[in-house]
Amino acid sequence: MTFGCEMIVLSYTKYGESAIVLHTLTRQMGRRSFMVRVGKGKSMAHFQPLNILEAEVTENPKSNLFSARKFTGRYPLAGIRNDIRKNAMTMFLSEVLYRIIKDGAQEEGLYEWTVGQILALDALQSDFANFHLRFLADLASALGFSPDFDGISPFAGDRMELVEALLQTSFSEAMLIPMTGEIRNEIAEIFLRYIEYHTETPVNIKSLKVLRELFA
Repeated sequence: MTFGCEMIVLSYTKYGESAIVLHTLTRQMGRRSFMVRVGKGKSMAHFQPLNILEAEVTENPKSNLFSARKFTGRYPLAGIRNDIRKNAMTMFLSEVLYRIIKDGAQEEGLYEWTVGQILALDALQSDFANFHLRFLADLASALGFSPDFDGISPFAGDRMELVEALLQTSFSEAMLIPMTGEIRNEIAEIFLRYIEYHTETPVNIKSLKVLRELFA
């Protein structure tokens, strides 16, 4: 059976010389991976982190790994793709989702929430250095364990005041909280440890250090 599927790109893994396994978060099936034929010289632009795509998906009766083809972008995301800092942030956000959301998991409303987050980042003109921090806090809520004082204080240490500010202020106010790149990394690690504890999923985000350098 072949059907249309809407998906968010999280990552991909090379499979031989002419294929990749595309790891995605889909509207219809939650976290799923697909076999994609790429061939020599074929553009990989569709498969950048957090691109929102529509594709034709075909079930494989012999495997849970369906195939996908005929990709089209749902949104141009020019605000992200034309900004090196936003591109780096999408690498971080997609890695977080890839490592935290288990293959086959279907979290109600998570796809729609993630699309909203991507479009919000795309639209921001300035003051988005704290975006990934608010994303992590809101992701915890989207997964069903909203951070509160008692729950997150064991992880926050002497950064609790900043963590509370990120949680309790409006989105626009949270974007304006002054922090160095080093402190942002500390806050990100706090939220990651909190999420790791609740999901019982080891998280080792390699792209976090890039944000420290770009948003010093």
